[in-house]
Amino acid sequence: MNQTIIDHWNARVAPTDTVYHLGDIALYFTHPASQSNQAVGEVLSQLNGHLELIKGNHDSRALFKYLAANNPIDHGRPKYAFHDVGVLIKYDHRQYYMTHYPMMLGIVKQIINLHGHIHHYAVPVKENINVGVDTPEQRYLDAPLPFGTPFSTAEIEQMVTGKAAEFKAKQ
Repeated sequence: MNQTIIDHWNARVAPTDTVYHLGDIALYFTHPASQSNQAVGEVLSQLNGHLELIKGNHDSRALFKYLAANNPIDHGRPKYAFHDVGVLIKYDHRQYYMTHYPMMLGIVKQIINLHGHIHHYAVPVKENINVGVDTPEQRYLDAPLPFGTPFSTAEIEQMVTGKAAEFKAKQ
């Protein structure tokens, strides 16, 4: 499974790209825990790109501390950046609030919450898009992606547009 994810990731992501990982980086339990952190670090080190890591409920502080202490410089900058709650970015006249947990933001124009956490479920709110590896909201894409492939900004926009159209059709 790990090699499949690495292969699919690296087929899509260039070494200089930035990827936002919205939590639950890995579930790997061995004793002592330091061996788990090292194993996760070895997998992450094989992924192309700069990783913006948002802490999920299954991500330990110890893992983030391990990665921070073993954070290689990759193409002139640290490979990993760390966020406890989320990151807000602006892209093409829209704002994306990227979190691990789905957030209920109320009615806020042009803000979309991209999240993980809920696995194969979707929040019944058009402004919330589940972007986890097992999201049902891939159905809005023209073609399915191989398991472990990060979504591009164009695919995110396709999911946003498809979900909004579905909600409008139900009115």
